[in-house]
Amino acid sequence: MKYAKNILETIGNTPLVKINKLTKEIDALVLAKVETFNPGNSVKDRMAVKMIEDAEADGRLKPGGTIIEGTSGNTGMGLALAAIVKGYKLICVISDKQSKEKMDILRAVGAKVVVCPTDVEPTDPRSYYSVSKRLATETKNAWYVNQYDNPSNAIAHYEQTAPEIWEQTEGKITHFVVGVGTGGTISGVAKYLKERNPNVKIWGIDTYGSVFKKYHETGVFDENEIYSYITEGIGEDILPKNVDFSLIDGFTKVTDKDAAVYTRRLALEEGIFVGNSAGAAIKGVLQLKEHFKPEDVVVVLFHDSGSRYVGKMFNDDWMRERGFLEEEVTKATDLIKEHQDKPLIVVRTEELVSHAIERLKKYKISQIPVIDTTGFVGSLDETDLFRSYVEDKNIADKPIKEVMGKPFPIVKENTSIEEVSKLINKDNQAVLVELENGKYHIITKHDVISSIK
Repeated sequence: MKYAKNILETIGNTPLVKINKLTKEIDALVLAKVETFNPGNSVKDRMAVKMIEDAEADGRLKPGGTIIEGTSGNTGMGLALAAIVKGYKLICVISDKQSKEKMDILRAVGAKVVVCPTDVEPTDPRSYYSVSKRLATETKNAWYVNQYDNPSNAIAHYEQTAPEIWEQTEGKITHFVVGVGTGGTISGVAKYLKERNPNVKIWGIDTYGSVFKKYHETGVFDENEIYSYITEGIGEDILPKNVDFSLIDGFTKVTDKDAAVYTRRLALEEGIFVGNSAGAAIKGVLQLKEHFKPEDVVVVLFHDSGSRYVGKMFNDDWMRERGFLEEEVTKATDLIKEHQDKPLIVVRTEELVSHAIERLKKYKISQIPVIDTTGFVGSLDETDLFRSYVEDKNIADKPIKEVMGKPFPIVKENTSIEEVSKLINKDNQAVLVELENGKYHIITKHDVISSIK
């Protein structure tokens, strides 16, 4: 009988799958190493088990111990499977930008999950790097994994992932493309491939808000490049020891929007339901197309499963909120989709300015139309109100009609975005759109900017 003694024995031997539709403009053969076939649904299963086994071998991890790690979710899953089989406890420290699905999955496999804020410096005591280290010192019989600097991370890919790719391509691979986070995958695979063929090119996929690309090209760690980004699993605001820049031929950066859009396109056009970093990786391949020749064999690695992003990239509302959904925006009604179900907030001429200020604060808006019994007769803008307050501290008790500006222009619902945009300027901060049902909605500069793809 053929069977695995436990779930860990099913890790590896993931398939190479040809990409067909998304790479039509590339002459080379593009093959995806689909790591979602691992039992924990990600490439991280490989290094998680390797790091644990090496720590067991040299005594860092003792029987009944607690494994502690800062993770974007996937390493945590791999560690959880090994912890279950081997009898360890697990604490995963995760940043709040990671998907809810990842956190729920970790809890489902017995991990304790500690959530930390994303928008803090790595050295901040609240960061998931700092919290992981602190918990490791405070917890009895604990082992801090530290996948960023743990050499077993890269060794796992040198020993497992790379030989699989070499064998599956019969040594014909010419380019390897992969998202870079901890650096273990790219460095381990690169070392193995370049030992067998120094001409194999290794390309890393980076994201905007991460330091890798500029550091590789200039040797400068530019803190100005560090800012919050949405893409999960790749990019860093530190330089992990596992990133061996000498083995990497180049980086290309992919935007959050492109990563999200191409994650969905992989599912819709290739039938490959994979995660956010896979979208970034395949878009990166397209950005690198001038580097490929017809006879080349390009292998791109897809890290994890799309099931971990159902509430994000695969959710239309989430995509729409961030301007990532590819929807055609051509007329006035397209601009009010986000708030057309909400009533128009107005004030009356005889109300006090203080009432308008309360409404601006309550509804978090910057402009408000003024009406009387005849219809729209004026407008208020927070900038004008502030200027008036500086000139007269008693303005809050005055009637609105004494400080209001001219009414906002009114357009029909099929008015083009170009016409609407022309009406919004420094003297006029908003436009009203009249719908067929007789109701009105407001279009602000923010609505127009949000529509820009």
